[in-house]
Amino acid sequence: MRSNDKIEERKKMLEEFFASEEYKPMRFRDIVSLLQVPKDSKHELKEILDSLISQGVIVLDDKGRYKIPGDNIKTGIFSATQRGFGFVILEGEAEDIFIPENATKGAVHGDKVRIMLSNERTGRRQEGIVLQILERGIKEIVGTFQASKNFGFVIPDNQKFGHDIFIPKEDTKGAVTGHKVVVSLTSYGDEKRSPEGKVVEIIGHVNDPGVDIMSVIKAYDLPVEFPKDVFRILDYVPDEVDPKEIGKRRDLRDIQTVTIDGEDAKDLDDAISLTKEGDIYHLGVHIADVTHYVKEGSALDKEALKRGTSVYLVDRVIPMLPHKLSNGICSLNPGVDRLALSCFMDIDQNGNVISHEIVETVIRSDKRMTYTDVSKIIEDKDEELIKKYQDFVPMFMQMLELSEILKMRRHKRGAINFDFPESKIIVDYNGKPIEIRAYERNKATKIIEEFMLIANETIAENFFWQELPFLYRTHDKPDDEKIKALSIFIHNFGYSIKMGNEDIHPKELQKLLNKIEDTPEEALISRLTLRSMKQAKYTVANTGHFGLSAKYYCHFTSPIRRYPDLQIHRIIKENINGKLNEDRKNHYEKILFEVADHSSKTERRAEEAEREVEKMKKVEYMMDHIGETFEGVISGVTSWGIYVELPNTVEGMVRVSEMDDDYYVYDGERYQMVGEHTKKTYKLGQKVKVRVINADKLIRTIDFELVEVEE
Repeated sequence: MRSNDKIEERKKMLEEFFASEEYKPMRFRDIVSLLQVPKDSKHELKEILDSLISQGVIVLDDKGRYKIPGDNIKTGIFSATQRGFGFVILEGEAEDIFIPENATKGAVHGDKVRIMLSNERTGRRQEGIVLQILERGIKEIVGTFQASKNFGFVIPDNQKFGHDIFIPKEDTKGAVTGHKVVVSLTSYGDEKRSPEGKVVEIIGHVNDPGVDIMSVIKAYDLPVEFPKDVFRILDYVPDEVDPKEIGKRRDLRDIQTVTIDGEDAKDLDDAISLTKEGDIYHLGVHIADVTHYVKEGSALDKEALKRGTSVYLVDRVIPMLPHKLSNGICSLNPGVDRLALSCFMDIDQNGNVISHEIVETVIRSDKRMTYTDVSKIIEDKDEELIKKYQDFVPMFMQMLELSEILKMRRHKRGAINFDFPESKIIVDYNGKPIEIRAYERNKATKIIEEFMLIANETIAENFFWQELPFLYRTHDKPDDEKIKALSIFIHNFGYSIKMGNEDIHPKELQKLLNKIEDTPEEALISRLTLRSMKQAKYTVANTGHFGLSAKYYCHFTSPIRRYPDLQIHRIIKENINGKLNEDRKNHYEKILFEVADHSSKTERRAEEAEREVEKMKKVEYMMDHIGETFEGVISGVTSWGIYVELPNTVEGMVRVSEMDDDYYVYDGERYQMVGEHTKKTYKLGQKVKVRVINADKLIRTIDFELVEVEE
């Protein structure tokens, strides 16, 4: 009788051989010799090889050698799912590779793996099998400890990890049931054994204030405390601007200048001045000169680069720079002298920058304005505020004029505006969410956005034509396959997009978003359009910004909270001071690629952590509203349920298994749920009333049930 175990073992050995560095094309007899296969088992080996050929893993060449097709071996990052299967993300390639549950080879979320493509496809998606785990992505994991008599185990917060972690009694570090802990993995387990680990840190009890957010901070390995050598440098950072430095700069302290930010902003890194002569606007964008205090190669600089960006987590900020800089000498606070790097632009009536100048300056902001107050002045014509800020009102009205001109110019060239409602989560002193509301963007926020955009474009174009080493903010064109899939999807709703020579212009997506505005399907199509596009990133090559439809773009305007801005400030200052010699150019050419890559990664890490905390706080908020009824809008329909979004941006799901007034069938073409007997229909954009029936903070889910439908 044939041994299935033996066959599987030989198949595994073959796969490992084809994935190994020793691999070379081989004839059948060579493989028999290599694997030491007995004569009576040769036919089994032949069957295995034939099976691998049928799967597309290997081919038989014209010389009778078994070999791997040239492009069949890939390396990428494994992304797990809660249901066991996963995907491998290949850098620089549009399509992720689907990995069935029985082909993961024990890979866990975040692992770097070598895979082999097969002929199999799941829908339109290419399938593959994991051959080798090259590098473990997760070495420590955060979770909730559960004690047992002679051991413990940890339920990971990261649902993609997929397995509870066994903790021997001697490695529990005294943790008790309910403790949030950091676990160092000592074994990743296999089909028969769970992963093992040891507790290296107890964060606190799951119910203690602040432990939830600290768990996310630990899970994403976000640095909280600054090292001692950074604090030693802070002793030498002044509280006021050195008078000697003022004499070396252009003095703008007598020019009317304001900052406009949110009410709770503390790091004010941009200020605006604006005048108008005839048809020409003279716009000044003044950015905090952080590099004057953060010297290249210092402990402060190295820590800023390591962090890459500030992270905003509902009730706290993990800053890129210590508060003495970010909220002190580098913050453009009103009524005090501050060093700045200023970009002056002369802009005509069509929004074209006809001339510009970049210069080191000293400024003194006249007022610290808020978006709310400026909006009330320019939109609501609030008499009390107009009187209070009467000396600044003419400038605010000119700002509105210019921002509308710049917005129209961007619109004409095809810039895409994704205007999703953002959340404002209000928490009490214990970090408990007490209110969630949609964060309204008004005309004042859009003024600042437009001025920052035009400054970033102007700076990027300047340095591109000088052919100097630089960091650009780039956004590549979407992949054809994703745009084609979007085109098929929107066709179901009666929309279309034009593709020219297989490429799409951002204007086409802009037109689509304009067409769907205020329609029931707006939220879904907008999100899918966004997902069809690539992520913006930092690069040393200027490849343009698809979403902004801009040929030149960089990040210049936020050096307090983003390292790429800080990095290009150094290059700009050396250039305008005539110090960017060949040695310095060579220096920047050596370091900028790594700075760009690292900054892109830290940005993604920050965004993921911010989303995770926001999702967690929304679930926690709804835990106090179980049994209550809300009005909402159907934001998504799938075979397993209906997603409903509330006006405060909280989204939950009505599971189809809970819809017991009829048997509901999912209509995939029209994205609706239809009752088999009553023909009752639930579709995108429909208003519904829902009752909250469950909210699970651990797995971040909110469950609703339907109360009634508003026709």
